[in-house]
Amino acid sequence: MRRFAATAGLLVTLTAPYAMAQHGHHGTTAALGTVSFETSCRPSVQPEFNRAVALMHSFQFGLAIDGFRAILAKEPDCTIAYWGIALSSWSNPFANFKSPGQLAQGLQAVEAGRAKAPATARERAYLEAVAHLYVDSGRSGQAARWNAYERAMDKLSAAFPDDAEARIFHALALAAAADPADKRYEKQLKAGAMLEALFVQYPDHPGLAHYIIHAYDEPELAARAAEAARRYGEIAPATPHALHMPSHTFTRMGDWKASIATNQGSATAARKAGQPADELHASDYMVYAYLQTAQDEAARKLVQTSADIFKRFDPANANGAAPASAAFFANAAIPARYCLERRDWAAALALTPRATPFPYADAITIFTRGLGAAHLGNTAVAEASIASLADIRERLRGAKDGYWSDQTEIQRLEVAAQLARTNGDNATALSALTRAAEMEDVTELASITPGPFVPAREMLGELLLDLSRAEQALVQFKATLVKQPNRYWSVYGAAQAASRAGDLPTARTYFQQLLTIADSADQPRRASLLAADATLQTLR
Repeated sequence: MRRFAATAGLLVTLTAPYAMAQHGHHGTTAALGTVSFETSCRPSVQPEFNRAVALMHSFQFGLAIDGFRAILAKEPDCTIAYWGIALSSWSNPFANFKSPGQLAQGLQAVEAGRAKAPATARERAYLEAVAHLYVDSGRSGQAARWNAYERAMDKLSAAFPDDAEARIFHALALAAAADPADKRYEKQLKAGAMLEALFVQYPDHPGLAHYIIHAYDEPELAARAAEAARRYGEIAPATPHALHMPSHTFTRMGDWKASIATNQGSATAARKAGQPADELHASDYMVYAYLQTAQDEAARKLVQTSADIFKRFDPANANGAAPASAAFFANAAIPARYCLERRDWAAALALTPRATPFPYADAITIFTRGLGAAHLGNTAVAEASIASLADIRERLRGAKDGYWSDQTEIQRLEVAAQLARTNGDNATALSALTRAAEMEDVTELASITPGPFVPAREMLGELLLDLSRAEQALVQFKATLVKQPNRYWSVYGAAQAASRAGDLPTARTYFQQLLTIADSADQPRRASLLAADATLQTLR
């Protein structure tokens, strides 16, 4: 098996005995992968530097910062360690919020590095590249600074073509800079191609497997990440994030059993490592997969345990891969999914909205409660929810957060559509859902979520079924399944639509698909599964 070529005479495969003996960090009881990052520092600290970079590649930023600081305590002249502190302070590049504390810590590291300039031109280029993330943060937006960082890493990797780490970090920057509205996936594909070429050469590198999954974290691209998803947990099983990330690929491909298994491992590892945000994030993906397979009791238990996990979450000390926003998101999302996927509208109405630092997380509960109210004909609560979602949309627009403002508007349209539908105004419902579906079509889901709470085209298909427009409904369900493969309610809707349209072979296929998806379903089974069984018998 080929590995990184040794640099400075050193090649480190980071394993438990080394990590435990040298640092005593919790959460590093198994391999972290093979990383070699050339430095001008003394050879005695090179293994520690490689270890810190490996932790950073698996988004273990707190532990990575500890490692870089420990190096500086031993060798103050190892100035490139300030680059590691600065980049780790930025934390998850796919998270869209950076706290003032993060920005201050990163800027401080940049300034300390500049005060004692790194010894080589390459190391100075790394420090100046990461400086783009922090300098002038009061005047320049986060996206603009990240794009400047990406351009700087592009130049760095071109200037030092033998530096594989530069190419890896550049590819990550490209993937994180991708526009969710770009349906050509230009940056994702470019980043993925760069990473895949390196993965052939360095199959034990944690960042390569990790970033390939991120680059292809779209339903249309997910199959490209299958090998990386299979390998990442084996490469770096010490980190909860390495155990979780494969589930992004499994989720985009609709492989619910694989998603459940990998998130069970990730949640357990995160709990042992004291990373509640990561445990909550894994639990959100896991509860979504359980609900797609009609394992409702397992989902119910996760609702309960996740509430307990959130009680011990301290946003000021989020120390894993998942940002604080992921914990707030999951805390709202998990009970919401449990209500929505089981079509328990009374339970949805009973949810209590709570204000958090993240308005798009607040919108989840408001949306779920509003949808429950609309289904039950509670006009007052539904209208209040519509108004609250409009307010959150405007707040997000004011904060120049176009992605989440659009997601909130989709939710507002869906509640409005359901209220109109309940009140018999099908024309208004069709118009609202058509608009929501069009908006959903031109954006991709953020990696913080395993799937939409209720896909707009799925809702549109169900409305069209009610209006006896089965053929049109089938088109909507099929469109949903392109983006959300093996989604329970879209498969069931497609089966119903095909059956009512008289397309019996297609109906049989979808009903059988549903039963296969839910072959581990709880007993007694959902009414929709019993109906699928009964209908399938008549179609044989």
